[in-house]
Amino acid sequence: MLLIYCPYCEEERSELEFRGAGDAHIVRPTNIADITDEEFEAFFFLRDNPKGLIFERWRHIHGCGRFFNAARDTVSDRFYKTYKAGEPKPELSAILPADSDKGASK
Repeated sequence: MLLIYCPYCEEERSELEFRGAGDAHIVRPTNIADITDEEFEAFFFLRDNPKGLIFERWRHIHGCGRFFNAARDTVSDRFYKTYKAGEPKPELSAILPADSDKGASK
């Protein structure tokens, strides 16, 4: 079982209390009514699925109910860092171990 740290509750809880909510740091179009069908499709449906470090949104549904962001390795399922929604994406050098040779998405 994975333990995931909720930055709002400030404690590690069972993975069963959380749900993934997709990519973090997605920028919404400024005027969605003016975008093309292809831009609409790209914004709502197309996502990268990299092998390695990704930044995701999670929700602590059986706890505080709040959304937060996480840096997670898709290969090992290791959570390197969780941080509150609205905070900037952390620098990779601050969250990856010095001996890590894993690729990362930006």
